[in-house]
Amino acid sequence: MSRMLALVTAVVSATVVFGQSPAAATGSTAPTCAELAGTAIPPGAISLPTRGGRVESASLVTRVVSGRTVEYCSVGASLFPRDPSAPDIRLQLGMPVGWNRNTMMFGGGGYNGTIPDIAQNVPFGRPDSPTPLARGYATYASDSGHQAGPTGSLDGSFGRNDEALRNFAAGDALRKTHDAALYLVRRGYGAGPDRTYFAGGSTGGREALVVAQRWPDAFDGVISAYPAWNNAAEILDLGYLAHVMSRPGAFPGPAKQTLLYNSVMAACDGRDGVEDRIISNLGGCHFDPRVLRCPAGADTGPACLSDPQIASVTAASTPFRWPYRIASGERHYPGFPFLSGADMRTPYLGFGTTAPANPMPATSAYGFQYWDQWVKHFLTRDPSHSSLEVDPRRPGKWLPRISYLSTVQDRNNVDLRPFARAGGRLILMHGSADELVSHRSTNDYYRRVLATVGARQTDAFMRYYVAPGANHANFGAPAFAATWDSLSALERWVQNGQPPARPVVQDPRDGRTRPLCEYPGWPRYRSGDPALAQSFGCAQGTA
Repeated sequence: MSRMLALVTAVVSATVVFGQSPAAATGSTAPTCAELAGTAIPPGAISLPTRGGRVESASLVTRVVSGRTVEYCSVGASLFPRDPSAPDIRLQLGMPVGWNRNTMMFGGGGYNGTIPDIAQNVPFGRPDSPTPLARGYATYASDSGHQAGPTGSLDGSFGRNDEALRNFAAGDALRKTHDAALYLVRRGYGAGPDRTYFAGGSTGGREALVVAQRWPDAFDGVISAYPAWNNAAEILDLGYLAHVMSRPGAFPGPAKQTLLYNSVMAACDGRDGVEDRIISNLGGCHFDPRVLRCPAGADTGPACLSDPQIASVTAASTPFRWPYRIASGERHYPGFPFLSGADMRTPYLGFGTTAPANPMPATSAYGFQYWDQWVKHFLTRDPSHSSLEVDPRRPGKWLPRISYLSTVQDRNNVDLRPFARAGGRLILMHGSADELVSHRSTNDYYRRVLATVGARQTDAFMRYYVAPGANHANFGAPAFAATWDSLSALERWVQNGQPPARPVVQDPRDGRTRPLCEYPGWPRYRSGDPALAQSFGCAQGTA
């Protein structure tokens, strides 16, 4: 399948049209480079409104990527907004010598604001597998239309500008970046790509679903990992938890988080047939935090939980339902398993080490800081507004704005049939111990796709896997740092029609392997060496 932007020539401005195949590969696999510097990107080459763009830099770079020496043309460009007060979109493009005639676009993370490394691997990619750039892909990414300050991916200040907000939240910057990058690819190589791919995790995972939903002809293959697809819904849950944990005595500090984590592990490890510090049988894991209750419910030290702390960790693991309607149609966020938010090996992304407060501490949970930025810049557009003064259960005058933002941030269209009809292939993946984006939410998205598209039709273009023990982006020290060469699997599916077959994930820290089971399956130990995937089978249901 070949679905590219087509231009009459590689050097003439024309309106971008998806769904057209390029002419036979007549261009070079070695890009022109220095000639690209200063190149104007005409507005007509970008299918959403902009004032065009310009290449700011272009130079040949030699870099070791995945153990390989790669020579590529490094191109930096800016795309100009329609609103003069909005920031530019800044993008980076790498065009390798020895181009394989494929392109890979990378998604971002958090509030974005920086350009991802175009030499990186796909999310959960194996460290011993070559990255897309090392394979010969032309790779590109952008900052999604704003430039972050010192807080990086936690800088939401751009949200006070409508065009910057849509570029990020609705995904408009994705289309603009894609169009501009492919225009430059044609200028540099003299021909368009044969196949286009997208990969991203977290915000990038949401962006991966956005491109499949909004522009089904744009990409042949998509990898979406731990996607924050219902961004507004999750933010409401994070805001609710910030309120709960800001109450006096409600925040479980690091020692109590460790207690909770170890207690859940003791109760549930082994439900999959082997005690290995990986809980695979999530449905069979039932833990009541009240077994850790301090005498009389008072906080008597690190060996127990007080009643307010039990209430807070229960709130984190329970679906949050808001008693009002929002325009996106979302009604709840499913909460987090005890094992994720309680894992003190990744406190920054879990509960954090400090209770939420005003001003929001930098040592509070990433999610609480994310909520704080959203309230200040997306919701109230008042940087001095305390996020703890907005109650997601009773938002009062802020409800209309919340409802509007839900239409921009909840990218919840599950009718992926146009993407399937265009020949697109989608790999969806999440870790069961994710402390920032709940895998339960991705379960929900997948079940909605099944209900809308049908099981047989979904199986023809989509695979969803939950990796037990893996957390958000393998941050810190997860129970199992799942890695898989999903890109090779996706290439075989897109190019040869061969869907992934019995994939295996490996923890590169110790070499342990596990089968990667299609949801709702999970690895059950049978016999043999528990460090080897062949000792497990994919089970359904709970033990």
